[in-house]
Amino acid sequence: MDAKDPEKEHVAQDTVTGAEVADTTIPPSTHTPQKLTELLSPSKNPPGQPARSTPTRHDPTLLTTFAGRAGLGAYTHAPQSFPSSRVISFDESFVTINDLYPKSSIHTLLLPRDPQKQLRHPFEALQDPEFLSSVQQEVKKLRILLAKELQRRFGKYSAKERIRDAAMEKALDEGKEINEASLPPGRDWSQDVISGVHTHPSMSHLHIHVLSIDRHSECMRHRKHYNSFATDFLVDVEEFPLSREEVVRRKTGGWLDRDLVCWRCGRNYKNKFTALKHHLDEEFEEWKKE
Repeated sequence: MDAKDPEKEHVAQDTVTGAEVADTTIPPSTHTPQKLTELLSPSKNPPGQPARSTPTRHDPTLLTTFAGRAGLGAYTHAPQSFPSSRVISFDESFVTINDLYPKSSIHTLLLPRDPQKQLRHPFEALQDPEFLSSVQQEVKKLRILLAKELQRRFGKYSAKERIRDAAMEKALDEGKEINEASLPPGRDWSQDVISGVHTHPSMSHLHIHVLSIDRHSECMRHRKHYNSFATDFLVDVEEFPLSREEVVRRKTGGWLDRDLVCWRCGRNYKNKFTALKHHLDEEFEEWKKE
């Protein structure tokens, strides 16, 4: 078998459309950005950071310097220029944003600001032990925040959460002191958060996806979208550093063209994306009830 051309493989496994690339930095007027709650939108700027300003769609710096696949660079360059509905938080090392085209009910991106790393392929950048450690720590923090946000949004639907809430209410009604250790555990929302980098990133700047596991979004529009988050095309940062053999396996796996398999029940939909999409709507409702 002939060796695959990495450049051709990259083009074949691009996960975003031309329109998505063009609108990475400034959302079109007809598209409402995904918003998280105050939990993920700090009410004030991080210490030492300049005050936020309200950007305009026609900001020449954002539209020319960071156009197309370089769009994510606008956020690391001037995060204070964006509202909290877009930039969740930032410091001198990282910027966290809401994905403009979320592929799950909650979808964020962690953007490293290190100029020596941010334009490298993630497989290369994350081989640096010190840098990898810093990224892993930031991802862990973000996963905790997303778990809390999932609980806030969907806890009222969860059977496990209702059992815990009922036990707490009973204790309060009986005038008992609340003992966390004696309460039912409730739902572990951290198990419903996934994270990682793509084997063939569609954007130039290094970014780590941190998102809810449901893959339920109107922006999930085709097979490559789904498989980019449901196969080994997504590599968890905890799996780094990768061996040479693993790098080859990830880059040549043809993950985006594989059968569509439901992340929750394992049913194989082959290449029938529309059928999978309807099924994901049903699974989303069942997943919330767990």
